Amino acid sequence: MQWSTLFQKELLENWRNKKWIWVPLVIILLSIMDPITNYYLPQIIESVGGMPDGTEITLPEFEPPEVVMMSLSQLSSLGVLIIVLLSMGSISGERKSGVSELVLVKPVSYSNYITSKWASLLLLVWISLFLGLLTSWYYTNILFGSLAFIDFLKVYFFYGLWLTFVVSLSILYNTLFKSAGLVAFFTILTIMVMSILTQIFKHIIEWSPNSLSDYILEMLTTDKMPTDLLATAGITIIISILVLLVSIQIFKTKELAN
Repeated sequence: MQWSTLFQKELLENWRNKKWIWVPLVIILLSIMDPITNYYLPQIIESVGGMPDGTEITLPEFEPPEVVMMSLSQLSSLGVLIIVLLSMGSISGERKSGVSELVLVKPVSYSNYITSKWASLLLLVWISLFLGLLTSWYYTNILFGSLAFIDFLKVYFFYGLWLTFVVSLSILYNTLFKSAGLVAFFTILTIMVMSILTQIFKHIIEWSPNSLSDYILEMLTTDKMPTDLLATAGITIIISILVLLVSIQIFKTKELAN
């Protein structure tokens, strides 16, 4: 009952802050920007004056899996940034303003407080991601060729695990810092460092969460479920849960110390 009340409070706050409106709209825009731009690029060039006489531009014919990866590429850069900015003050802001103390002075469980915020953010992110990828899938089928709906669901599920990890990481830094800016900085820094390490030591770190997009592309192009994708998904889930548990313990320790 307590967790449900806290969860509903977070959902209501997200609605009042218009997050349920602008976050899905931004994710949809990012998801369809590259596919539509690449398809209509010749018309765009022509509308702005065209090219000099004799100039020929041969554009590649993109396959549906490549178009899907364009959407994921945008979400992996700007989309992740949006999610970090969305979540960076979820706990740190309340700690800084003293709201968390007013909530926790009541018999509120530390785990309920953290997990309700985590779950509300995930619900917002997963619904936004579904709408964004669904729109991208729709335009992909119209403009570039057929992509099975089951493949869309697979992409949605596995990429959603990556965004779950991002949210969990942001929650961790929310419990460490009271400054929203520091939360955003260290979350993005951690993701960048992980990406660099994954690229350098890919032969060792085969199941890094950062490799999910690569294995998703392999799944789409081979029409098979790679074992590495399943293993990476499992590792990502485990790491996300561990990060969440560590966040609860850190938050509890800091609050008791205060």
